[in-house]
Amino acid sequence: MIIKSNLIDTLSRTVYPSLVEVRNGKIFRISVDNGSYGTYLLPGLIDSHIHIESSMCTPGAFAVAAVSRGTTSVISDPHEIGNVLGIKGVEFMIDDSKNVPLKFFFGAPSCVPATDYETSGASIDAEDIKCLLEKPEIKYLSELMNFPGVINNNREVWEKIDIAHKAGKPIDGHAPGLKGEDLRKYVTAGISTDHECSTLEEAEEKISLGMKIQIREGSAARNFDALKTLLRKYPTKVMLCSDDLHPEMLVKGHINLLVARLVSEGFDLFDTIKSCTYNPALHYGLNTGIIKPGMPADFIIVDDPGKMNVLETYIEGEKVFDRGKVLFEYGGASPANRFNSSKLSEEDIKTVALTDKLRVIRAFNGQLYTGEEIDSTILGEEVKPNTSVDLLKIVVKDRYKNSAPSVGYIRGFGLKNGAFASSVSHDSHNIVCIGTNDEDIVAAINSIVEMKGGLAFANGKEINSLPLSIGGIMSDRPVAEVAEKYQKISDRVKACGWEMDAPFMSLSFMALLVIPELKISDKGLFKLSSFSCVPLFQ
Repeated sequence: MIIKSNLIDTLSRTVYPSLVEVRNGKIFRISVDNGSYGTYLLPGLIDSHIHIESSMCTPGAFAVAAVSRGTTSVISDPHEIGNVLGIKGVEFMIDDSKNVPLKFFFGAPSCVPATDYETSGASIDAEDIKCLLEKPEIKYLSELMNFPGVINNNREVWEKIDIAHKAGKPIDGHAPGLKGEDLRKYVTAGISTDHECSTLEEAEEKISLGMKIQIREGSAARNFDALKTLLRKYPTKVMLCSDDLHPEMLVKGHINLLVARLVSEGFDLFDTIKSCTYNPALHYGLNTGIIKPGMPADFIIVDDPGKMNVLETYIEGEKVFDRGKVLFEYGGASPANRFNSSKLSEEDIKTVALTDKLRVIRAFNGQLYTGEEIDSTILGEEVKPNTSVDLLKIVVKDRYKNSAPSVGYIRGFGLKNGAFASSVSHDSHNIVCIGTNDEDIVAAINSIVEMKGGLAFANGKEINSLPLSIGGIMSDRPVAEVAEKYQKISDRVKACGWEMDAPFMSLSFMALLVIPELKISDKGLFKLSSFSCVPLFQ
């Protein structure tokens, strides 16, 4: 097979008309041609850090959508399904990925559960990590979210680090806001990447200590605009990633959209492409990411690097996407779940005021960070949501041991009516719900209990829902189908006053305890700066 196109050669940093000959899945020869072509050939794109589960689709369903966007490889951290099903969840992801040609390079989840202050469905200990890292599909130790454990010499955390070093596998980081001596100790442990930076100052300090920065543009956390100038100053230290990408965004595009933005804004063409091809391949030791003889024929053809409309996608020399048509099929997945939760009543989430000082989570659009506020506007003996001051109730219900729910309060979302709930709640994936009144909160949560996982919106007699049968966090249906249903239910939330970009993605991170500052788990409010649970009333 011979491909004729303008080759964007990231090795020689030139663009020229070429003939690329492919034999047995590998690039055999590259010749300079005298032809005139209106297309461009470049290495297949790599997402350097993603949780496939956040697309709400299985690896196979994800692959069908991703190849149409020029993605040929993903560095995938399966800790979401790991929190639900443990090692069996990781093995599910590996097995399912083998049904499609997209290259999945998985990590061994380092923090399952993420903390001891929440109920998860499973745990992955140091011995499990050792077993996982022996698998050829496992290329690295996934993001070490327990950075306090690294800094404070937690035995279990350091045992996992040592195992990764002995296995010769890189270690991914997760250290939002960490700086100074604590950051130095964290990096000295051999942790080599971070995707949590939100400012240039934070990113440059981490780069100065030897870390590589994964610029993230996902559904809830979007740091691309704040960090993109890193590419000009530190082109070999930067990679692109999505981290968490919901289905309605995946159907619109993937890493190709970030490339198009950078190129159209005047960033160096070769550095831009290398940030999502060669750089991640080099860092993780992958046999892909570059076009030269002897390498696997993983490449794409696009109309224009400044637009990145993908025309054709090749993986191991096989054409998997051709001008609007995916050339392989995905047959679905076997059932896998862990769900044990009974329905709630309104009495279960009633809150009696103990003082007139209520601790409130403060959320912000486009950020995983939250703040802490003290509200003194409580009226009466019972604390009720008050939409006039944007005070909403947030409830987390453990779905593994069926314990009583925890109740908190949150503002920043602007919801005026109804309630919406999800069993996609990082990282333990218990049921989390935000609402304007107890009746709708209970209805939304109970809808998820009936489905044994999914998303739900309740507003009076109205119930909209999206079942997620795989671990309560994924579907094996096509991405476009999941995206359509997801968009419909999201639109209903937005129609009730929601002011942020991605309702369900934002909701899912309100239970992620390892992101500053105040979050909530099934065990109550949690404050990261003190790494402890805190009372609802001050």
